[in-house]
Amino acid sequence: MILKNYLKIIPILIGLFFTLNTFAQPRLPEGYFWKKLPNGLEVVVIENSKVPLATIEIAVKNGAYTEGPEFSGLSHLFEHMFFKANRDYPDQEHFLKRAQELGAIWNGTTDVERVNYFFTFDRDSLKAGLKFMNAAIRFPIYTEESMKKERPVVDGEFQRAESDPGFQLWYNVQLKLWGDLVTRKNAIGIHEVINTATPDKMMIIKNKYYFPNNSLLTICGDVKHEEAFAMAESVFGDWASSGFNPHEKYPIPPFKPLTKNEYFIKETSIAQTPYMQFSWQGPSYLTDSASVIAADVFSTIVGLNSSKLQQALVDKGLASAVQLGYTTNKYVGPVDIFVVPNPNKLKECYDELMKQLSMFANADYFTDEQLKDAQAILLRNSIFRKEKPSSLASQLSYQWCSTSLDFYTDLDSNYQKVTRADIQKYLTTYLIGKPMVAGMVIKPEVSKQYNVASFFAAK
Repeated sequence: MILKNYLKIIPILIGLFFTLNTFAQPRLPEGYFWKKLPNGLEVVVIENSKVPLATIEIAVKNGAYTEGPEFSGLSHLFEHMFFKANRDYPDQEHFLKRAQELGAIWNGTTDVERVNYFFTFDRDSLKAGLKFMNAAIRFPIYTEESMKKERPVVDGEFQRAESDPGFQLWYNVQLKLWGDLVTRKNAIGIHEVINTATPDKMMIIKNKYYFPNNSLLTICGDVKHEEAFAMAESVFGDWASSGFNPHEKYPIPPFKPLTKNEYFIKETSIAQTPYMQFSWQGPSYLTDSASVIAADVFSTIVGLNSSKLQQALVDKGLASAVQLGYTTNKYVGPVDIFVVPNPNKLKECYDELMKQLSMFANADYFTDEQLKDAQAILLRNSIFRKEKPSSLASQLSYQWCSTSLDFYTDLDSNYQKVTRADIQKYLTTYLIGKPMVAGMVIKPEVSKQYNVASFFAAK
């Protein structure tokens, strides 16, 4: 009886083994190659021999969206600590010396849904560079002394940002747009959390998200993919998988929809020029990837000098600049309109903008020619961005973290397929008649002079 049951199980085990060791190949552009290591680490090699250099990047699905209030800003601090000390280079002096020996330039960034680290160096240093990256990503050392030095550096970035009135406007918009979950959209963090961070908290972040099955290694430049894959596996192959999906074990809570318009006026003496911002909760890649694409096309249309929005505000002297943009996110990307109004025509600028928003739904708000122009601009911009080999890894990994590799590959062609109906669906679903957050930053005396509170308010 036991033997019979065992024989029945063998085909199941074989099928499971086959499933675990066979991965669906994503679609990638020419010259891009993909492999998934047994530990779950995805590796993309981009062969580009324009210059005799190589760039390696590791991107991790980490960032503000993984942070509750008690960890707000610590993914950013973790990124800074990456370049300090590890098992192979026990202090920053040794780390920097090795980087100089490799002739490397390096940096890292922390965003809402991605943290990434990258090095660029001579192509002959690829194997050594991979080992250098391996030591930093897998075996960091956090000491109270090193963190004591780095906390003020990270908090200093925050303080410098606060001296910018545009940041103050953006920050206050975020508070109203995301409510209790604002820390999951604000990578810069909270002063107190940053300034009291401990080595133990750094290890909590590492033990939640820094695993091969939550990371993407990209190797780009004057390399051959077969050799690069072999090097990657020899260096990172023994990096142990977490054994769980971090985003299933630590799920991202759903963002609460806005229920009404929220207005505020931020008065500050540093606002030499007033700014306005209007923000909506836009599409999520997970639930509406079509609107993610339509949002980019429509933003490009209204950015044309010939658009009704630009002509009504900029050409008529009501504003010196107006820009609409959408940020691609897996979990609810924001849609923002940023305006630099004419200080002497604040009410006229605001009234005209509200009029333009009400016209977005009109069939004649943009022409077929403007749609084609926007699509051509998006294609040209994409081609231009890909001219710099060292930036290709970052372009790819952003989409890997927030969308998918297939989405990245198809994006240029999908922009060209966007129709009026696609744009109309995006606008009616997320903008037209939908609750928004509206903010203005302005000097107190100018606010009083023009009685801004009398018109810049929810109706």
